[in-house]
Amino acid sequence: MAVSLSTNAVKVYSPVTGQYYGECKGHSATINHISFSGPSTPHVLHSCSSDGTIRAWDTRTFQQVSSFHSGSSQEIFSFSFGGSANNLLAAGCNTQILFWDWRNDKQVACLEDSHVEDVTQVHFIPDHQSKLLSASVDGLICVFDTDGDINDDDHLESVLNVGTSVGKVGFFGETYQKLWCLTHIETLSIWDWKDASETNFKDARSLASDCWTLDDVDYFVDCHYSREAEQLWVIGGTNTGILGYFPVSYRGTRAIGSPEAILGGGHTGIVRSVLPMSSMPGRSSEGQGHGIFGWTGGEDGRLCCWSSDNSPEINRSWISSTLVSRSPRTRHTIRHHPY
Repeated sequence: MAVSLSTNAVKVYSPVTGQYYGECKGHSATINHISFSGPSTPHVLHSCSSDGTIRAWDTRTFQQVSSFHSGSSQEIFSFSFGGSANNLLAAGCNTQILFWDWRNDKQVACLEDSHVEDVTQVHFIPDHQSKLLSASVDGLICVFDTDGDINDDDHLESVLNVGTSVGKVGFFGETYQKLWCLTHIETLSIWDWKDASETNFKDARSLASDCWTLDDVDYFVDCHYSREAEQLWVIGGTNTGILGYFPVSYRGTRAIGSPEAILGGGHTGIVRSVLPMSSMPGRSSEGQGHGIFGWTGGEDGRLCCWSSDNSPEINRSWISSTLVSRSPRTRHTIRHHPY
């Protein structure tokens, strides 16, 4: 488990015990996104930064093993690996989307006409690895075909107009055809990225706030999807550090339901990131076997681990007020700039 800090370093912990392993240092500006590599290289961690670099780290030695540079004072807000041959690394920058062939570190393309403001998100689409989706402060979501010589004119397949600055997106559904979108003004929308159909929750905060008796929901941190339950949750928080997992109904009647998990008593300020143990391939069963529901990090500098409390009185609910561990030494800054 990796945590990016306001000191521009990344610290690495065990997601099961919370043991601190070490830190990776090298970035000279805000770290905007971190991600572990695939199953073939589970020890490799990548990070991107406003210093214009994507860096790869070996978490066994905490040393940098490679880097990619955007040049021309381009900040990097997001990155994704994919392509038909799984050889492409895409980066979302200031209006540009850059592509490298990570096998030889060569830059192979630059898209600069599709967005006019910061590109906050880039994702190769699961099960459609030749397709890249980008999202921007300009309110647009674009889908590109990355086969062949990549360019704006021939490879832009579709554009979705969200209408406001996009903060975070993610795929869900049986074939990953659905897309959830959180904006910088805390709205939620659900899209079919193939046919551009939309379910809009512009009043998502008020809908969520009406579903519990705690303080109003001030912001959304993330969304989480369970393929087994075929359920999407939007994770909302208060300025005092309480989180709720609110179920989202987007088929037929549009609704946000009462929270099916509440995390309270750990944070004293805004929570910036959530890591459900169930979302960690190869690690989830071990963590869940130890009764761990997940981890959260916030502006209070705390990294909190939450235990599961499967109360028989509450259907499909985990009310986790017991804090397993907390560390005042770390600070999360994972939410994408700008916000």
